[in-house]
Amino acid sequence: MKEYKKRIADRMLARKLAGKGAVLIEGPKWCGKTTTAEQQAATIIYMDEPTQKAQNIKMADINPRALLVGKTPILLDEWQIAPKLWDAIRFEADHREKLGQFILTGSAVPADTDEIHHSGTGRFAWLTMRPMSLYESGESTGEVSVKELFDAPNQIQGINKLTLEDLAFLICRGGWPRATTLEGELALDQAMDYYDAVTKSDISRVDGVKRNPERVKLLMRSYARHQGAPAPVSTISADMLTNGEESADVKTITSYIDALKKIFVIEDSVAWNPNLRSKTAIRTSDTRYFVDPSIAVSALGLGPNDLLSDLSTMGLLFETLCVRDLRVFADVLDGQVCHFRDKYGLECDAVLHLRNGKFGLIEIKLGGDKLVEEGSTTLKTLANKIDTSKMKAPSFLMVLTGTGKFAYCREDGVYVVPIGCLKD
Repeated sequence: MKEYKKRIADRMLARKLAGKGAVLIEGPKWCGKTTTAEQQAATIIYMDEPTQKAQNIKMADINPRALLVGKTPILLDEWQIAPKLWDAIRFEADHREKLGQFILTGSAVPADTDEIHHSGTGRFAWLTMRPMSLYESGESTGEVSVKELFDAPNQIQGINKLTLEDLAFLICRGGWPRATTLEGELALDQAMDYYDAVTKSDISRVDGVKRNPERVKLLMRSYARHQGAPAPVSTISADMLTNGEESADVKTITSYIDALKKIFVIEDSVAWNPNLRSKTAIRTSDTRYFVDPSIAVSALGLGPNDLLSDLSTMGLLFETLCVRDLRVFADVLDGQVCHFRDKYGLECDAVLHLRNGKFGLIEIKLGGDKLVEEGSTTLKTLANKIDTSKMKAPSFLMVLTGTGKFAYCREDGVYVVPIGCLKD
């Protein structure tokens, strides 16, 4: 049996199964949804198994309850190819009056939702999985806990073992579970294979709409160039026209972007809108991100050496890696990662906001004392603008770095933490 690397989602799945009749795990292909679900499932049905797919779909159409028999939890992998299963599972979860009955996994939103008549509220819990964080894949020592930072410790410590060369490789490799078990070029091939699958087939298979693979490539290349920026669709469209697309109207490009979101390739960051002492206008556009930095690298046709020779581009893609990891950590803490920017240019790369109202402000810098100082100044400036009579003060300020040797707390209270030391 292949070795299973424990995921943060393992804990989340166990908790959600204990509180709901069914759990839906969503996320991009190859991120480990099925493997994670298999660890806790007692019965497994692979809906798209080639020899059984047609029969499974037919059975889901004429007698879906026949697929819901067995020792629980029952895993239905790629359930979305038979949308009628949703209502059948909701009905069973309701009438069995037992918790932890079903696990559903899917790498796409169902193309046809007409056959889904109930929302699942009260019966289903949702869990989003992403590619592995560096902590899950074993590259982070995990000496600094995000959860513990919310308690504002006076001191933290950790030693970063990742070099600039390591980070360049990890950005290109991504957090794909299979890739983390391989080395060198074989590991890098996994992200490129994923990119090829998206552009050639997955984006069209999601809803049956045939899409031009070359247009998809141009779109993803433009999206890669705008990682970490609130680029409107009109800007992306114009960029595509500049780079060879003959026609790229906003409506068409928006439909392509929506399709990429349905298969969890794109995950933009929403704007954070705090209460500020001033009347400063807050920019509300979403910030563009892929779910993993390796997708951007593949779209741009880059490798580790290319990043090392262009640290500006590497810094942008390092931000995507950090946002990916922060999102993985935020989920288990019942939180969300947002982005802040005002009309005067003051911005914060990531705001980790918990449901209980606590939040931490995070600036992401590839490395260097000057950049750390700039990040600290930005964090303190924003923190001083927050109206603490209307909302909580930030629980922590953190500069998340790539190449810093140590994790430590500055005299001004700002934490400096290498991504190679961070965990949930």
